[in-house]
Amino acid sequence: MINSLDALKQWKTDIIEKEKYRLELMICAGTSCISSDSDLLVEMMEKKIADNNLNAEINVVKTGCFGFCGQGPILKIEPDNVTYVRLKLKDVDAIFDKHIINGEKVYDLMYRNSDDEDPAESEAGMAFYQKQYRIALRNCGEINPERIEDYIKNDGYVALGNVLTQMSQDELITLIRDSSLRGRGGGGFPTGLKWQFTKASKSDEKYVICNADEGDPGAFMDRSILEGDPHTIIEAMVINGYAIGASNGLIYIRAEYGLATQRLFIALQQARENGFLGENIFGTDFDFDIEVKLGAGAFVCGEETALIHSMEGHRGEPSVKPPFPSEVGFRGKPSNVNNVETYANIPPIILKGSEWFKSVGTKHSKGTKVFALAGNIRNIGLVEVPMGTTFNEIIYDIGGGIPNGKDIKAVQIGGPSGGVITKEYLDTPIDYDSLQRVGAMMGSGGMIIMDEDSDMVEIAKFYLDFTQDESCGKCSPCRIGTKRMYEILDRLTQMEGTPHDLELLEQLGENIKTASLCGLGQSAPNPVLSTMKYFRNEYDDYAYRRKKTAYSIDGEKCIGCTKCKRVCPVDCIDGKVREIHVITESECIACGACFDACPVNAILKP
Repeated sequence: MINSLDALKQWKTDIIEKEKYRLELMICAGTSCISSDSDLLVEMMEKKIADNNLNAEINVVKTGCFGFCGQGPILKIEPDNVTYVRLKLKDVDAIFDKHIINGEKVYDLMYRNSDDEDPAESEAGMAFYQKQYRIALRNCGEINPERIEDYIKNDGYVALGNVLTQMSQDELITLIRDSSLRGRGGGGFPTGLKWQFTKASKSDEKYVICNADEGDPGAFMDRSILEGDPHTIIEAMVINGYAIGASNGLIYIRAEYGLATQRLFIALQQARENGFLGENIFGTDFDFDIEVKLGAGAFVCGEETALIHSMEGHRGEPSVKPPFPSEVGFRGKPSNVNNVETYANIPPIILKGSEWFKSVGTKHSKGTKVFALAGNIRNIGLVEVPMGTTFNEIIYDIGGGIPNGKDIKAVQIGGPSGGVITKEYLDTPIDYDSLQRVGAMMGSGGMIIMDEDSDMVEIAKFYLDFTQDESCGKCSPCRIGTKRMYEILDRLTQMEGTPHDLELLEQLGENIKTASLCGLGQSAPNPVLSTMKYFRNEYDDYAYRRKKTAYSIDGEKCIGCTKCKRVCPVDCIDGKVREIHVITESECIACGACFDACPVNAILKP
């Protein structure tokens, strides 16, 4: 039981002294890599080490997500600074026999910055990480999230010890305010100001709430932090509790985040056993504990009042504000709500100071932001960059550019609540103010890249299908308006629309933004309105029924292999072996099966 800051520092020293290894094998065990058998890679490597009596020399670290999801499963060997990617179970023998036993790098399994690069040259630095600056993700991929000892080695709970033994509540809140940290859940409200408001609210009981209900399509920032570094969220919540005068914390997490929830429960138990949760933390009179609330995965529960209602056992519906949760929150008591990424910034700010944090980022957007980079991009994964980094830097320097020599068309940022950034704006710095000036928003951090073949009307339809399905139904502009917008888009893409439908779309979108109760409805039309602004010609093609909606075959490239014909689900392809095939376009449903099957790129997209 750690009851003083000195005891914590001594524990850290003892762990470092005890755990000295010749090699450490960091193997990703995040959700994505586990789906590709990384858990079995861990077991196989541990067995080989045990069979060869090397446990005292070599340590296998089952880490969280490295961020480089498109290259998983990943194994990083330290201190050799060698990264093996896209591993299969059959690769364990080669890595163990050559690298671990004989010290010879297995170049065929190492990462390459480009397809023609010598792997030895990639050792100088993986381009994916070179422009990143990891604060929220600092421990992800570096520690075993299921061992509190690994967190302690990285100065875990030192910030909490400093706060409880050396700082007053007002000094702590002033530090967070001075750092200029803004909420990373999408709204960007100053974190220190929110803490101050909650502290100022008079009540016999207050609550600290962590919003881990991450529901944007393609977003997995918060989930990865909880999977890879759960103790940092626990530590930050206890610090928040001290700041506002609360003794109870709640983490609202969607139940389908199975691995994150499992590791969170393990971390909570470890924190209690070692005195970082419970009574008299660090030998002070401060008590604090945390309860986990499982949600059913409703997107609207990302809004703080809807989240609170769900935790209370009611429908996840938003409330009119004010009053804000800092005044009337969980069970009618003042409650401070921050999301996972926001909390992940708190311990390093306390350890390194507000000036350090303010040295990163732009004038009005300090620190870093984590993005889930997905879509038509070479390097898919999680990236954390300083505020002010441009889209071009993320897409080309970190993301590796667009695959297959294609040109970029647009970037969807902010998920269903956001809008598109077109090619001419790729030099825009990514910060709260700059994004607003070009008609977009930060959101929680989804960033989806679309290439030249992307159909922007279909993209908008996809997002609107999601938001109208996720509407809680409390207010009619959102409940009915998004449904009507989706029906218009569906009509257009079925080639049954008219030019008048475009006027209706714009009118509905503006009315829904103005009249909806919460952020979900107010932002739901954004993907439609922004794509209409920048890609009006594509909407016109559908409205005037000029849009080609069927695949076709290039007769000069077709070799008559019949692969396209065999995979067509509606039998609309005719042709014999070694003869040019033809698609009956009136019967084509544009599923893309033929395009994927063709070995010579003879299928032409609509």
